[in-house]
Amino acid sequence: MEKLIHNIAPIYNRYSKILILGSFPSRKSREHCFYYAHPQNQFWQILSDVFSEKIENKKQFLLKHNIALWDVVASCEIKGSNDATIKNITVNDINSLVKKTNIKVIYTTGKKAFNLYKKYLEVEIGIKAIYLPSTSPCYKKMSYNEKLIQYKQIKKIR
Repeated sequence: MEKLIHNIAPIYNRYSKILILGSFPSRKSREHCFYYAHPQNQFWQILSDVFSEKIENKKQFLLKHNIALWDVVASCEIKGSNDATIKNITVNDINSLVKKTNIKVIYTTGKKAFNLYKKYLEVEIGIKAIYLPSTSPCYKKMSYNEKLIQYKQIKKIR
């Protein structure tokens, strides 16, 4: 187990209407200092397919679609990239981000992010999170197309 601190700044601007929260950056994401950096993670391909748009610049793409991106956990003990091993957590100050934006909907990628948000942040923020399946290459309970169907609800928020 390693004690780690989140090393990636949130992506947002004052126009952000949607917040997508992961749990904590994977080892690859921490190495690259950017979200969902593992080449087999389906997050960026799913968003590309949801909006029928090739993603050239990930940050610009998110902001263009009024999407903010961050993680629930600010620091924790974790083994590698395994969410199941996360313990002794401190959460990010998501409430301050929500107050600086126009966030109307919060989605979580995966059960760990959903459960942590519900436990530590939902009451304070006052927005119920909507669960979306993990895009991790380790999550194989759903096919790509099944995940894509779930993620398409993001496009409906305007």
